Amino acid sequence: MLRYPYFEKKAGVMALSRCSDAARICTTIEVWLLRRVKGAKAAGGIVGLSGGIDSAVVAVLLKRVFGANMLAVYLPCDSLDSDREDALMVVESFALPFMEVDLSTAFKSLERDINVPLSQLARANIKPRLRMTVLYALAQSNNYLVCGTDNKAERQIGYFTKYGDGGCDLLPIGDLLKSEVRLLAGYLEIPEPLIKKPPSAGLWPGQTDEAEIGLAYDQIDAYFSSGIIDEEAAERIERLQRASEHKRVPPPVCIISPEY
Repeated sequence: MLRYPYFEKKAGVMALSRCSDAARICTTIEVWLLRRVKGAKAAGGIVGLSGGIDSAVVAVLLKRVFGANMLAVYLPCDSLDSDREDALMVVESFALPFMEVDLSTAFKSLERDINVPLSQLARANIKPRLRMTVLYALAQSNNYLVCGTDNKAERQIGYFTKYGDGGCDLLPIGDLLKSEVRLLAGYLEIPEPLIKKPPSAGLWPGQTDEAEIGLAYDQIDAYFSSGIIDEEAAERIERLQRASEHKRVPPPVCIISPEY
């Protein structure tokens, strides 16, 4: 059975997804970045490089808009050597302002100080939260805004760490499906190995996004674009959306009514 769950309707007609014009997407994001950073009276932007396609795209966009007034930071935390090599491939290809901060010792020290057993996911999520802390320290010191790397598929199903990689000031590619990120990466001439690399949050050895989510990005993209997707996949996406709603909204505030 097919589902059509995520359509905009205009004049009674289902509006299918989006443009495939990479140049227009690129220009739109660049203008938006410039306006947002200027509006905040900031000097530029900072992004954490992971060795994956999403962070590579955001880093290159920042370089195109702000030139030397940006910083790409690689933040290994018991990370794979191959991820560092892929991150450096982007840095060298685009002459990005760059620094590396190894968080492995800090991670192990914090884990030791917590001194209680943690679940695999709770332990893994410490890593992006440490990275967020470092990015904000560097951003504040340079009057930069922190640019996140979540795409629309990840944002909608909650596939990010709350107050980790989800902690940022701007989401330049947050309205792009994974297929659109790949399209934009090709337009920006991101090295091909990164475009073809299986997406991974690097939470633990051998971890991949699609295996952890239980869905292929093509399925998630289909849900949010054409809406044509099998019933089981659609139901899983909808469950993930409901369960992760708290990640996409500000914390609720308990309002105390005035006494009369």
